[in-house]
Amino acid sequence: MKKYSIYFLVILLSVGCKKFLEQPPDNRAVLNTPEKVSQLLGTAYPQANYMAFTESISDNVADKGIGGLYRTNIDPYNFKDVSSNQQDSPEFYWNACYAAIAAANQALEVCSKASNPESYAAQKGEALVCRAYAHFMLVTFFSKVFDPATAGSDPGIPYVLKPEKVVFEQYERKTVQYVYEMIEKDLTEGLPLIDDKQYKVPRYHFTRAAAHAFASRFYLFKRQYAKVVEHASKVFPNDNVIAMLRPWNTEYRVLTYNELWARYAKATESANLLLVETPSLWARNYVGVRYGLDATKSNEILLAPNVSGGTWIFRYQLYTGGTNNYFIPKVNEYFVRESVNAEIGWPYVMVPLFTAEEVMFNRAEANVFLNNITNVLGDLNAYASTRIYNYSPALHTITESRIKSFYRTGNAQQGALAAVLDFKRAEFVQEGMRWFDLLRHKVPVVHATVEGPTFTLGANDPMRVFQIPDVAKLAGIAQNPR
Repeated sequence: MKKYSIYFLVILLSVGCKKFLEQPPDNRAVLNTPEKVSQLLGTAYPQANYMAFTESISDNVADKGIGGLYRTNIDPYNFKDVSSNQQDSPEFYWNACYAAIAAANQALEVCSKASNPESYAAQKGEALVCRAYAHFMLVTFFSKVFDPATAGSDPGIPYVLKPEKVVFEQYERKTVQYVYEMIEKDLTEGLPLIDDKQYKVPRYHFTRAAAHAFASRFYLFKRQYAKVVEHASKVFPNDNVIAMLRPWNTEYRVLTYNELWARYAKATESANLLLVETPSLWARNYVGVRYGLDATKSNEILLAPNVSGGTWIFRYQLYTGGTNNYFIPKVNEYFVRESVNAEIGWPYVMVPLFTAEEVMFNRAEANVFLNNITNVLGDLNAYASTRIYNYSPALHTITESRIKSFYRTGNAQQGALAAVLDFKRAEFVQEGMRWFDLLRHKVPVVHATVEGPTFTLGANDPMRVFQIPDVAKLAGIAQNPR
């Protein structure tokens, strides 16, 4: 009886072991349906916030003399490599981008190996555009800005095309030109496959509109201005720009700052084309950091006269948070507790990756370079009608002669470009977007300090390129020169 029991146990173990080994080694999802691939693609967007380090390196900030001291604010202001690798740092952003790329590549592998690949077309499209976007953001921050004259020799970033399946896979940077070619390939292949009907909450995914918004930014950097106009125009049905812009002159005008904080990054806001949640301290820090928006910068960006002759509505939503701390309540935090009764947890910020306002500005800037000044004026006036306090067409309509007079130039293109960049600067203050324009136009940045020294970031200064993390050297990736 005892012997029989032992043999019986061996048989049971053998059968049970076989069945056990046929199961996945953990509770991971088996990606065997389009729906499951769609769930994976929810993680194919960089879950990291760039606002802290891009705003701090820009010309939107000044030294207040006092305030919160965070490496993600201090180091960029002083044009030094950021010594932190925590949330809101360039290294954290680098890692988040490659994590997003890994998810996109895993999804693409499933799509390509499926027995019915046509059923995965929408997922393939989203994955391709996600992969293109994450690589674009990496090459923008960690390589020199695209210049047709030097892109073929400027080091790019690794363009990863397959899931990583070995420890310490080796990569090469190739060139900025190569990275841009791969981004364009993924973007142009993926965009037509996107199906908005696949999304339960479209604002958290690359819809057709969001993908066209991304294309408008990409081609603006690539200096293919006709394509910028083409893609931007597809974002606005019947070219009704005003309907998609934030209603600052009407609904926003009467909101308290708490109400505006709650609304700005909502998925129901038509201006928000793509949102992503990010672990971030920027919402609690951006008001009181030492290097931030002070009285002087507020006046320069938001309170000084503008080409319309009117006053920005932003003046009436500009608040102070203590000594020389100025802010517009746009960046909001939501706190996720570790458990229901916990006092600790994780702060998150919902980041609008693409908005209708940016798309409109991209189109306006492209039309400047195409010398379509009439179209530029159309977009600027549409924007002004939603942003100028007590707007009146009779008083505030922007014309070519008004631009030339205000900017003291006889060159309409030069003046129109200045107007577009000034308006865009006011719109996105404290959101880190100014850095994209400073990069693209190679504008020097000057930072003064209360201690006396003044630092200048020249047009071709190597510190305009954020440093690739040390850990990337294990994968054979060379760091940027210093």
